[in-house]
Amino acid sequence: MTLKALGSLYPDGIPERGGVRVEFGTPQTEGVTGVIAAVVGLLTGAAGEGGFKGLAGRFSRRDLLAFAAGNDAIIRFTRLDSGARVAVAYHPDAVPAPAELQDLMPKLLAGSASDTERTEFGRLWQMRVKRILIDHCDDPALVVCQDNPVPASAWTASGRPIKP
Repeated sequence: MTLKALGSLYPDGIPERGGVRVEFGTPQTEGVTGVIAAVVGLLTGAAGEGGFKGLAGRFSRRDLLAFAAGNDAIIRFTRLDSGARVAVAYHPDAVPAPAELQDLMPKLLAGSASDTERTEFGRLWQMRVKRILIDHCDDPALVVCQDNPVPASAWTASGRPIKP
């Protein structure tokens, strides 16, 4: 999501670390938002109140990362220098999980999976991660980008833009 957003914001150049504000529509503690935010922050330099305070009043990255920003299920990236914005939504359902993975999940979570089942779950999980990150990295259905995003009310609850 971050790579797609940065590519959209900086089509002819290299993104400037610390030059982008990132706003999540959900609270940091909801689902995997905090985990995703850690990766987004690493790539963009955006940080919350505890982030880098800058040097001599410049290069601050504090308060460039916000949560529960009212933009539903999307992440909004805004360039600080130009104000250009892009919103992204992630749709992992575009890459279906193997049925065996879904069958093993309840056993794994309940602690009743055998060693063989735990190993197979790990193999299937990593295979799905590879399919998402490598095999489908350019699939437009996986990450939907919207330049100069409209207000959150123009997006569906699943994070997809409403078509006029």
